[in-house]
Amino acid sequence: MRTPVAAGMTRLLLAGLLSVAALLCPATGMGQETDPRSDMIVRSGLPVPRFVSLRSGEVNVRTGPGRSYPIDWVFVRPGMPVEITAEFDTWRRIRDVEGTQGWVHQSMLSGRRTLVITGELRTIRERPSASAAAVAQAEPGVMGRLVSCKGPWCEVEIQGYHGWLERTDFWGIYANEEVED
Repeated sequence: MRTPVAAGMTRLLLAGLLSVAALLCPATGMGQETDPRSDMIVRSGLPVPRFVSLRSGEVNVRTGPGRSYPIDWVFVRPGMPVEITAEFDTWRRIRDVEGTQGWVHQSMLSGRRTLVITGELRTIRERPSASAAAVAQAEPGVMGRLVSCKGPWCEVEIQGYHGWLERTDFWGIYANEEVED
């Protein structure tokens, strides 16, 4: 979950910035992700992109990599999975399940793997099989801990329930990624 900061002013600023960006980069589609800084400095040595989670219950998301950039959003769900899409010094550009992007300081992120249920009501299974007994059901938006993933099934823990979900039932893992806790 995120809350807008000075939404009206941010929209005006963004509209102006987008107009300037469109003039400077006319071949770039408005919905496409581009970064004019092709020389992004990767300091962590970890792969980019990668999934992490929010460390705190209040994480300021800025329009650029530094404290001088305005706060665009404030995330208020600790443990929420986010995807790091770029690194610059101690700043990480992140994307949430809805596609919202911005920059946060690395200290606000944790390497702990989490997930968020997507789509529809999902059944957590006792074993990694569609025919296995149901342990619980999870609604879209519910968060949990990603324990491990191998093949099409992932071991999860959601609100005290431990079991298995198909990796397509949630956001927070790549299609062929393997995870071991």
